[in-house]
Amino acid sequence: MIQQHDSSWQQLKQWLLLSFQPGLGAVRLNALVREFGSASAVLSASYQSLRMGLPEKLAAQLSGNPETPDITERLNHCRLWLESSQAHHIITLQSPQYPAALKELSDPPPLLYVMGNLDLLNEPQVAIVGSRRPTPQARRLAQEMAMDLSRKGLVITSGMALGIDAAAHQGALGSYGSTIAVLGTGVDVVYPRSHGDLYQAIAMQGAIVSEFPLGTTPKPGHFPRRNRIISGLSVGVLVVEAALNSGSLISARLAAEQGREVFAVPGSVLNPLSRGCHKLIKEGAVLVESAEDILVELQSYLRAYVVSTSEPEPINSDLSGVQRVILEIMSAEAISVDLICQISGLSFDEVSVILTEMELEGFIESVPGGYIRVG
Repeated sequence: MIQQHDSSWQQLKQWLLLSFQPGLGAVRLNALVREFGSASAVLSASYQSLRMGLPEKLAAQLSGNPETPDITERLNHCRLWLESSQAHHIITLQSPQYPAALKELSDPPPLLYVMGNLDLLNEPQVAIVGSRRPTPQARRLAQEMAMDLSRKGLVITSGMALGIDAAAHQGALGSYGSTIAVLGTGVDVVYPRSHGDLYQAIAMQGAIVSEFPLGTTPKPGHFPRRNRIISGLSVGVLVVEAALNSGSLISARLAAEQGREVFAVPGSVLNPLSRGCHKLIKEGAVLVESAEDILVELQSYLRAYVVSTSEPEPINSDLSGVQRVILEIMSAEAISVDLICQISGLSFDEVSVILTEMELEGFIESVPGGYIRVG
């Protein structure tokens, strides 16, 4: 059990109080906080100040008594939920833990409700989405792609829907990697109901995220909205099997608009579920046949991430700076020399010499398919 400090709860309470106001909405809430500097400043503002940017009724509502009995009950529920587990979090747009990638959006969620490992939200992620009724081959491919990407240290993000979403989460979990589920409900609502076990596994081994308040039930309009968070959190979005009217194409379109990479798996021209992917490829999406295709395409980002997140203290005092970078790329799964070159930005000759030195020093081991990290 945890008890939030009163000061931090009071700050969060102001954000929650604004978010619960009927008619305010995320876009207006963000605009008000930008204008006044903080949620508490918005709630302290005069009617005249608020009236400059809000309808008369809403300005009066905020400058009057915005905490109705119903809202007080919801605030108390939030506080009890936070105190019930160390894995329960509510973060605001101004929180230091708020994912930097989402701040780049034109309409970032003012609040995020999170169950699980909060740190994962700022880790490099690849979203995997697709049909709710995929072919067995596509389901298996999505799971294998998620496993391979997860083994290379990427977080797998999806929407916990039936089909490809579930396969992506299961692939990450099966490789003991991390996965994030972005819901179109409150984080305390399991949907679909059949995913109860998957929900629990993700909460324990990853994170469940939503911008919707606790207790929010599924509504059709919620799911296209949550898609912008799936794509916004991710470096790129992989679409595995999608019809032309699939919601996965919404995620792909949003990813492109947000400056993220879009990847698509081609399929048979006779399969209607391949048409969405073929459309994306025609429009410029990267054609993907394996996880390595994605890693190669993201090499610049991954190289920058490895460098920017390297600890100031060396992993081992016997390792050079370049050796440390290469060791960060590696894991217990074999990685080829070519892929190490792609991610590190070093030449084949340079990497070959460094790998030989590191193997002689006992930091890595040569195995079929490449090299693995030792210890």
